[in-house]
Amino acid sequence: MRDDVETLTRLIAQADGKGCDLLMLRAIAEEASELGAARAMERLGLADPDAHGDIGELRELLGAWRAAKRSARGAAIAWVVRSLLAMLLVAIAVKLGFSGRFFR
Repeated sequence: MRDDVETLTRLIAQADGKGCDLLMLRAIAEEASELGAARAMERLGLADPDAHGDIGELRELLGAWRAAKRSARGAAIAWVVRSLLAMLLVAIAVKLGFSGRFFR
């Protein structure tokens, strides 16, 4: 990380001394973007070698969470629909006068 900062500092100094051509500007932009990305990864705690595996595990966990949420939502909707249909069936039975036969 320190080497990247030093490289960027040298490139800026060279650009300042030479009048800054297009190639030099591209090199500065590339070094600055790599330095910024490295800093961001370090701040997020993803600069270590195990970070790739950690991200993979997090993606798997997120996928499992989404699947569980989808399954729970489907089960809740099915439960509500069955309850409504049962209440409708009971209401129809009462309306038609079948309630006396079944509950005695």
